[in-house]
Amino acid sequence: MTDKFDCIVVGAGPAGVACAYKLAKAGLSVIVFERGEYPGSKNVSGGVLYSTVLNKLIPDFWQEAPVERHVAKRRYSILSKDSEMAVEFSFDEFNKPPYNNSFTVLRSKFDRWFAKKAEDAGAFILTETVVDDFIRESGKVIGVKARREGGDIYANVVVCAEGANSLLAEKTGLKKKPTDHQMITAEKEIISLPREVIEDRFSLDSDEGMTIEFFGDAVKGMIGSGFIYTNKDSLSVGVGCPISVMKKNNMRPNDLMEAFKSHPIVRKFLRGGKTEELSAKMIPEPGYKNLPALITNGLLIVGDAAGFVNPSLYREGSNMAMASGVMAAEAILEAKEKGDFSEAGLNSYVKRLNESFVMKDLKRFGDAPERLSGMPHLFKEYPDAILKMAEGYFTVSDMPKRETQQLARQHFRDKISVWKFLWDMYKARRAIM
Repeated sequence: MTDKFDCIVVGAGPAGVACAYKLAKAGLSVIVFERGEYPGSKNVSGGVLYSTVLNKLIPDFWQEAPVERHVAKRRYSILSKDSEMAVEFSFDEFNKPPYNNSFTVLRSKFDRWFAKKAEDAGAFILTETVVDDFIRESGKVIGVKARREGGDIYANVVVCAEGANSLLAEKTGLKKKPTDHQMITAEKEIISLPREVIEDRFSLDSDEGMTIEFFGDAVKGMIGSGFIYTNKDSLSVGVGCPISVMKKNNMRPNDLMEAFKSHPIVRKFLRGGKTEELSAKMIPEPGYKNLPALITNGLLIVGDAAGFVNPSLYREGSNMAMASGVMAAEAILEAKEKGDFSEAGLNSYVKRLNESFVMKDLKRFGDAPERLSGMPHLFKEYPDAILKMAEGYFTVSDMPKRETQQLARQHFRDKISVWKFLWDMYKARRAIM
């Protein structure tokens, strides 16, 4: 192995591999360090891949990639203790290529495939290797210290794509240690079901997929959500809440997961299924104002390590990760042409990000968790009151409908200030849509 590369990438997630693929295709020597047994072995997500960036890198990738289903249906559900109010969207246009650039995936399969594409392009991926620190010289990052024999490896530039728990980025001083409120703790299970059962239960045609996001009592009325995503012959099922909220409510992720699966509405979707895998991860939601510095001499930060996650209803992470990886690669190619890997020489990465959907969407939606945290009643009191009012509206009795409707509205007003409710709904819409 050579001890000097054009670029070192730390982390074989979507951001790191997208960067390595782009650079290797351009003829640069690239090594990727991955601490897992294989790319994807430690990478966990809810299971939806947004693919506008990937489809530009590898056109019509879905014809060969191990995607599960294209997302043709979306459902948003508010739960009370035993009831549900939901809205569902289905668009036939999403059944046509490129399938609205939305696919359910199992990351252990997908990440392995994507990493193999980078290897085929010329990148060298070294697994089961932990990077402990950067090597610096005269204020410039010039390599990494890997936990293996001959572990000092050098490069013109290093890309930090280590994920949400980005200890290396914190060591540089570019990134502050996140607070408990800026990190989501999420738990996910893969629950197997026969393909025909999934398609019948969720009213899907072959290869069609569905995502369901649950709020309210799905997570015990806390800030956060639960989800079900359909795969070919399994469901990705999970919950996620800020660490601070979990601590405040003395709730463990596993207990929250069991409560979610036991909810009468959720239980119907899962019946007959068998849990095959259980995993957990952290998701960064620092907010736009708390993003780290993204470059320094010889170093760029991409993906989850940089906090590039859209926390709104769009739940977009993979697309932002890949976009940042590609833009980092483009900046590196420019820097190599100029022979300047200083902070100034790499600054086109920041410029590209600022002009892209990544920063524009983060600026618009990135602070949604912070805004919503000031309205905890959105997730408990409001769902309960709304569903109770709806129950009253649709209860059949021998009373005149006008009277039952008045009673339902009065019950709502007894519990909730109408003006405060309308104002909160306005603020919530602004935060997440």
